[in-house]
Amino acid sequence: MKQASRAALRPPTAHPESALPAGVQKLDRPIPLVKAQSLAFLMFEKPDLAACETFLADFGMQRFTRSDERLLMRGHGSAPCIYMASRGKEARYVGAAFTVADEAALLRLQHRAGARRLAAADIPGGGSGVELVDPAGNLLWLVTGQQSSAPLPLRAPLHPYANSYGDVRRVNATIRPPLEPAAVAKLGHVVMQTVDFQGMADWYMRHLGLIPTDVQYLADGSPNLAFFRLDLGDTPADHHSFVLAGGIEEKYEHSAYEVVDLDALGQGHNVLRANGHRHMWGIGRHVLGSQLFDYWYDPDGMEFEHYTDGDVFTASHETHYVPLEMSGIWAWGDDVPASMGVKRNLGTVLKVLRLLWQGRIKLDRLKLLGSAMANPRPWL
Repeated sequence: MKQASRAALRPPTAHPESALPAGVQKLDRPIPLVKAQSLAFLMFEKPDLAACETFLADFGMQRFTRSDERLLMRGHGSAPCIYMASRGKEARYVGAAFTVADEAALLRLQHRAGARRLAAADIPGGGSGVELVDPAGNLLWLVTGQQSSAPLPLRAPLHPYANSYGDVRRVNATIRPPLEPAAVAKLGHVVMQTVDFQGMADWYMRHLGLIPTDVQYLADGSPNLAFFRLDLGDTPADHHSFVLAGGIEEKYEHSAYEVVDLDALGQGHNVLRANGHRHMWGIGRHVLGSQLFDYWYDPDGMEFEHYTDGDVFTASHETHYVPLEMSGIWAWGDDVPASMGVKRNLGTVLKVLRLLWQGRIKLDRLKLLGSAMANPRPWL
């Protein structure tokens, strides 16, 4: 049997930006045009809106409105919509919408970034907004003035009543979590892959005022993955609302939705499994962000995550830098599934050859990426 190395069992060291090791490159932040206030909703195209709604209802969302051509789903918070799907021939991610503080922010984006005005009828909950297109062709909407919805009931979290050794809080009482879908409280984050990490990171930081919370770097010290949070000043913001990973294609990786607690995560898992949905990964705990997680596929094979118990930081928290290793994705739980890595097939080979021929990626960077992703659990 292979003997585990004590050194290998230690998580990678996180370095504050003020004390970076020699050779690790800082991810510079451009001056932002605006500072986004929240991640409002995501936009998709879907061939079968009915199947889409069935999955999302089992996942813990509620219908806001649905027509033959558009489906809007909400969570249990006050946001009128967190998921918007339009009918299309193929399932695809279209883009993301963030809220901004006021009309002045929209005018600034029009004048300085060439943003296009949106019609109020196109925005779930109304209000006003503008549209930008990122370097990969994804839409970015910035909206303000949406009409809030009345929050839906959420049960109280059960973890305050958890008994642990030396700290008994529950006496002559039981915990019986209801067997029901894991009620989605809010949209948490979206994760994207890009070929041009530096260019795309700069674009989103400039247009959303994002702060990198944790940056993961390759063996040559170059940043290649970043967890970005919103700049809310002294108000704590989620560890990440937007994640960008350098890779070999432009694609949506997954989106994540917050639930009340671990029991909701577990019972929601049971409901999704009982209703025949396809499980991807979990339950486990992430390292960066600390969330407890559970991943599922929707009917079109797109990835959706339930999470709870994530980190939050104010704007003053310093950016940290961590080596990019597959083992850094999760602290415990089943090993990361092969689907989260690069497919080893002819299609991938052709894709890589095309990128090399176009000069969009260099061979040495491909080798660095391969090395970082090659060993999910070095001690196993």
